[in-house]
Amino acid sequence: MKETDEILRYFPNNIYQIFFNLFKENNKIINEIQEIRMRANRPILLKLREKDLILQYNISQSEMLQILERLCENSIYAYKNQICEGFITVKGGHRVGLTGSCVIENGKITNIKYISSLNFRIAREILNCSTRILREVIDIENKTIYNSIIVAPPGRGKTTVLRDIIRRLSNGIDEINFKGKTCGVVDERGEIAAMYKGVPQNDVGVRTDVIENVNKNKGIHMLIRTMAPEIIACDEIGSREDVDAIHYALFSGVKGIFTMHGKSIEDIKNNRQIYELIENREIQKIVFL
Repeated sequence: MKETDEILRYFPNNIYQIFFNLFKENNKIINEIQEIRMRANRPILLKLREKDLILQYNISQSEMLQILERLCENSIYAYKNQICEGFITVKGGHRVGLTGSCVIENGKITNIKYISSLNFRIAREILNCSTRILREVIDIENKTIYNSIIVAPPGRGKTTVLRDIIRRLSNGIDEINFKGKTCGVVDERGEIAAMYKGVPQNDVGVRTDVIENVNKNKGIHMLIRTMAPEIIACDEIGSREDVDAIHYALFSGVKGIFTMHGKSIEDIKNNRQIYELIENREIQKIVFL
């Protein structure tokens, strides 16, 4: 499968062979695998949809370093900024989280050495998964969208749904005569568009501009000043700074669609900053997954 092939190429030959044999014996695992977690001197763990699978192979520190070097195309220094953020985005949109011993200078992380854990999160696009939610989000009468928040606990597909919504709003939807909109995406952690050397690895539509590796506050301001979006999209809002930037966007006449962690309306009320947007009627729709 394309997604797993893109990941396995970073592994040393002996680990690659373990996965190759595993997938050959049980092909269903390929479609169910969500994460590959590696911890130095401990067994490799595969997170599947419904369970965890532990491989009886203890990965060594040197193998972890070898994988990191391959992820960084043999130039760890060139990826230093991403490493300091705790993740690396690779071709295909897959995101590799990492932990280790942090080097702190002037209160900021300047490096992570002695890598102790790697977490390969396998990216999969699910086209048209947002069809049902789009019915709630699109304002047919005014040919635009309602300012909306998609709410769900971690792992329920908020980002996947948001990505598909952006794609469809950007491309336009002929069935309902909805003209494509210029969309601006602040991809703070590289999970929506999954940029790789400036090219989105995920389909976010033909009218979408992406800014990554910047916080939502700065990103929203930059996009509005430079790209004149009709719609702004961000993942996992929650801070005071996020809400201030959203205020700025909405007061500038830009529509917005966002996601946040939560399970119920009570979770939203408990986040005073987010609930302020709802009380002020700036957010018009709340969608729970």
